[in-house]
Parts: sequence; structure tokens; C-alpha cells
Amino acid sequence: MSSTPDRTPTGSDTGPALVAIPTYNERDNLGPTVEAALASRPDIDILVVDDNSPDGTGDLADEIASREDRVHVLHRAEKQGLGAAYLAAFAWAAERGYRTVIEMDADGSHDPADLPRLLAGLEEADLAIGSRYVPGGSVSNWPFHRLLLSRGAGAYTRLMLGLDVQDVTAGYRAYRLDALSKLELDTVTSVGYCFQIDLTWRAVKAGLTIREIPITFTERRSGASKMNLSISLEALRNLTRWGMAHRTRRLRQALRRGRIEA
Repeated sequence: MSSTPDRTPTGSDTGPALVAIPTYNERDNLGPTVEAALASRPDIDILVVDDNSPDGTGDLADEIASREDRVHVLHRAEKQGLGAAYLAAFAWAAERGYRTVIEMDADGSHDPADLPRLLAGLEEADLAIGSRYVPGGSVSNWPFHRLLLSRGAGAYTRLMLGLDVQDVTAGYRAYRLDALSKLELDTVTSVGYCFQIDLTWRAVKAGLTIREIPITFTERRSGASKMNLSISLEALRNLTRWGMAHRTRRLRQALRRGRIEA
């Protein structure tokens, strides 16, 4: 729909809520994902952010929105990456008075039935992460090399940044809009899944409360993964840069404390 939704507070501390779903060539997956998300709770809306998918995903999103007033579509002229899609969704949500934004993949990897638990997590946190790697969480149908890459990225991130978050690359997460305003989003340049690490790191530095909710991540129903070498290299490059800056800053602080104590 093109009209602005009525976002009258529902009485919930986390509502009204918007589920943001970035898409690029997800025509086969979008319909079932949107349908299940709508069924999960009656008080959420959905924003599909489509990057001009050549397979007609954007057209399908418009068709769904034409018959379902809780579904909205944001069309972008070209493929600009996951990070830019979510930043656009955050701005869209803030302009329309939403209090919560949930990030969710279009490909069926994130179970919409977990939406109520993610939102419940925000009752005691600023960021609720759907985590594969806390007790009760799991991954289904991933090849070993994919699991190894994900685990390795998480371990490297925790080593470099000192984060006490088990699933820093998780893409199924819910934010309070007022908490997002503390993360200096206008300075975010991360494109791929590094965007998730970037915002987690910013959330920790801003003193936000983070809670990890166990989920089962299931490999996509159909279509090709958007993961590629350039996305992995972006994460490695940024993580190394952030980690070195973090360690240098801590060393300088320790040296200053030592001089003061001396």
C-alpha cells in the first residue's frame, strides 16, 4: 500500500512494530514468508524493501500489498546491499511512528513463528537477537563449510572486539526505534552481513541492553544465497580495522591509568 499506516499505540511497550524484509530475487519465497509473518501477530506491519529485483519480486510485493493493508513496499532503483536496505527501513519506520523494527530474511530461514518471542525479548532489552548459538538455538540444513564460516566469523569478532554476544552476525533481530537513534546510523557504511556486526558493536558501545533469544535457523527454501567473497572480505576488513582501533584505544587508556597511579 502507498498510504501511511495508522500507528496508534497498541498498549504494548514494544508496539507498534514493523517487520522489515529486504528482497532481491526472492519471488518464490516472499509470499509464504509474508503470509506466515502476518499470521504470527495481528499487531505488526510488514515493509518489503526491494532492490529492483529482475525476477519480479517487487511486482509480487505490490500485488500482496494491494490486498493486505498491513503490507507496504519500498522500491529502490538498484541493488544497494543489505545494510542500505535496513537503514532505509529504519528511516521509513521512524517517519511513520513505529516503535519497534524487526529484521527478517525473505527466504524462509527465519521462522515467523518466532516473532512474538523476539518482541517479548524487547520488554527487557533494547535489542533482541534471534541467536543460533545460545543454548536452545540451532542451525538446520547447512553444509559444514557454511557453519564453519559462521562460527569462525563469530569467534573472530568476539576476539577482536571483546563482545559478549554469541551470534553477532545474526540477521533475525528486533530493535527499539529509540535505541537505534543512539547508534549514529548516518555514519554506517557496511553493506553485507558485516552490517549486523557493525550495529551490534555500536549497540554495545552505546550501552544498550542486548538479549539473545534461541532460534532455529533453517537454510533457504529456494533461490541462491547472497553470500559471496566480497561480502566476506568486507567483514574481515572492517572487523580487523575496528578491532585494532579498539585494542589501541584500550592500551592508551591503560597507559594513562598507569601514569596517573604512578
